[in-house]
Amino acid sequence: MVEERNTIYLCLAHMSEAGLEQKYVKEAFDTNWVVPMGPNVNAFEQSLSDFANTNSDGSKLDHRVVCLSAGTAAVHLALIACGVKSGDEVCVQSFTFCASSHPITYLGARPVFIDSECETWNMDPELLEKAILDRKEKTGKYPKAIIPVALYGMPYDCEKIMAIANKYNIPVIEDAAEGMGSRFNGRVLGTFGRFGVLSFNGNKMITTSGGGALICQNGEDANNVMWHATQARDAYPYYQHTEIGYNYRMSNVCAGIGRGQMTVLDAHIAHHKHVQALYEELLEDVSEVHIHKQPSDSRYDANFWLCAATLDPEVKIQGQENAYKEAIKTAVGGAAGVIKAVDCATTDCQPNDNVEALRVFMLNKKVECRPVWKPMHKQPVYADAVAYINGVSEEIFKVGFCLPAGPYVTDDDVHYIVDCIKEAIVR
Repeated sequence: MVEERNTIYLCLAHMSEAGLEQKYVKEAFDTNWVVPMGPNVNAFEQSLSDFANTNSDGSKLDHRVVCLSAGTAAVHLALIACGVKSGDEVCVQSFTFCASSHPITYLGARPVFIDSECETWNMDPELLEKAILDRKEKTGKYPKAIIPVALYGMPYDCEKIMAIANKYNIPVIEDAAEGMGSRFNGRVLGTFGRFGVLSFNGNKMITTSGGGALICQNGEDANNVMWHATQARDAYPYYQHTEIGYNYRMSNVCAGIGRGQMTVLDAHIAHHKHVQALYEELLEDVSEVHIHKQPSDSRYDANFWLCAATLDPEVKIQGQENAYKEAIKTAVGGAAGVIKAVDCATTDCQPNDNVEALRVFMLNKKVECRPVWKPMHKQPVYADAVAYINGVSEEIFKVGFCLPAGPYVTDDDVHYIVDCIKEAIVR
């Protein structure tokens, strides 16, 4: 008899065992601090700063954290702080979610997409330097900023990317939205560049239901970001504005949730690492599936926000003959809200038929198994963007998929998921 089970989702953060979130949210209502400021915001920022500033060896940094309404807002404000304006160019990783690049266009600037290297799937340092030099030759100026991304929580090569950025005096905005708690050489991601972006969306390592934060290297940058995040009001007894500001501050209610979530952050990171290790163990004898592992280099310490894998192109999956026969009517994965309907089931850049068949097979088994991010340089909205490509991200997109890894995923779930993968493969 087939066991009835709830759908096993990719990654959902959950509440702390102590229920501290409810305590802090109640305090916000009891004290009437139901606004984008307040004691919870201050305390949450301090907790985040303490976490970000503590290296594995016990040494300390002195960064400040500003809590915002979303990780996307953090990218936007970091770009403003770096002086990005209309007509400027920003080097950004192509293999990522759109929130890494869309804020560039908010400012009238242009993304310059950089492809990935094979081992971490993150920004290729050699391509980055090639792009910087080529843009200088073609436009007469260097890009205004560099945005590497911690894809699925995997650290990028911080040492090489920072060396290149420093060589050409270009500020780095680290998109560590998926990499909260990941480290490189013992140091938290987001503390290497001038700014580091965090996200507290409902599927991240911890959640405030929504929200994000920006790690700043100094108090001057933090104050500038906070000023822009609160409508950029000048110091007069009336409202006067010399710059355009934004309503990007985190609410005291959401920050209360974040304060409680900080108490389970270390446990969440440990759980994700455990789930990754279990996938690696159980998939070791499935020769057609290759779990994405972090480099053996001891400097890399991923949080494994999502466990990613690839499927050999020649493998046959049950139901593969029906892949892409019908256009999708609803969003695949996540709380996507309204999506634009499409008439055609296929595009010129999509996962292989067997990867799509595996997604459908797993969904019928009540397991969410999502495609990896489609490279930004292959998105229709960026058809005219400049891109420096080596083919790595496009190839991974064809064969890659993500497996459930969140705090709700148990050892039994992982065993069930791997058994379903084995069942899906046609021998």
